[in-house]
Amino acid sequence: MDIFDKCMNFTRAKEAMEQGIYPYFKPIRDNNGPRVVMDGREIIMVGSNNYLGLTKDPRVQEAAIKAIEKYGTSCSGSRFLNGTLELHEELEDRLAKFVRKEAALSFSTGYQSNLGAISTIVTKEDLILTDKTNHASIFDGIFLSAGIHMGANVKRYKHNDMDDLERILAKLDPEQSKMIITDGVFSMEGDLVNLPRLAELAKKYKARIYLDDAHGLGVEGKTGRGTQEHFNIWDQVDLVMCTFSKSFASLGGFIAGKSEVIHYIKHFSRPLIFSASIPPANIAAVLKSLEIIESEPHIVHRLQETGKKMIREFQSMGFNTGESETPIVPIIIGGDEKTFKFWLNLFQEGVYANPVISPAVPPDRALIRTSYMATHQDNDLDVVLDIFKRIGKKMDLI
Repeated sequence: MDIFDKCMNFTRAKEAMEQGIYPYFKPIRDNNGPRVVMDGREIIMVGSNNYLGLTKDPRVQEAAIKAIEKYGTSCSGSRFLNGTLELHEELEDRLAKFVRKEAALSFSTGYQSNLGAISTIVTKEDLILTDKTNHASIFDGIFLSAGIHMGANVKRYKHNDMDDLERILAKLDPEQSKMIITDGVFSMEGDLVNLPRLAELAKKYKARIYLDDAHGLGVEGKTGRGTQEHFNIWDQVDLVMCTFSKSFASLGGFIAGKSEVIHYIKHFSRPLIFSASIPPANIAAVLKSLEIIESEPHIVHRLQETGKKMIREFQSMGFNTGESETPIVPIIIGGDEKTFKFWLNLFQEGVYANPVISPAVPPDRALIRTSYMATHQDNDLDVVLDIFKRIGKKMDLI
């Protein structure tokens, strides 16, 4: 056996390439938000997490440029040592206020935020209860914790099934230290966690709540403050996490909660201590995006209305959009090959969306993940709907 045998035996992607239906790693030559240039053609983009369209906002771009001019292109060190700028601390203070927590801590990526916070807080003496469909970074945070602390105590409950969660909780020692970890908006199918019921169970069974709101902040709530605001549940959420690569038009992420908890993570999180900090331009872009979200809530409302429109229109055509309530709208196809062919038809017609297969979704529930921006124009949305309708009929899906 050679260690590289597994690499030589991996043929699935090459087979898709040979069939002309391989959909991944498609380079973008020019990005104008709702429209991009790919393969030398202008394409309508409905596969981006740029929910508020701020990556191309001149104010955000200008803020990033000015930060480079003042601080350079990199901090060249970790937050623990020379990599903390005043900008980092300003952003963390403002983010903590935005999500109504005592303190916040930024990480270099959203993935690292979950990796760093979960692996630091959770030991083998603690119990984690996690939704089966939570983001991979949550599970990797748990796996890292198991490696660091020589074990992990984890129980998975059925997707958004609060009865199953209670069934598990009811069997536990009431004094067992435990935390329920969940996405706020589930990233593949756009459904919302049943936070009111989850909060009731956490209180009843003495569990802490960790909320990954990567797809909620800037998207849900009257002022874009996410799943907590959508349900008006704030104090019962102990830790809230979010990325900067979606509504905040940048790169990075943060965790927010009680000041003592954030202080502890700051001093023990390996992904924080042993990674270079977020570059100045990225921090400045988040600060400006946050300012825009706070001062212009109408862009959040526009995004929400767009999501509702697309769900309504897709359902009226006969497409299965699952339980989505957000601007993440899945078109559930079923089989992998049919999903790839649907994607190829879309791309050929001038629409880019994301084909999602197992393990990102359960087997036989492959889907086309569409996601929308506040900056999508109505005429672009109508073109998208028309193309989906024609392809859906051609492939006998509607």
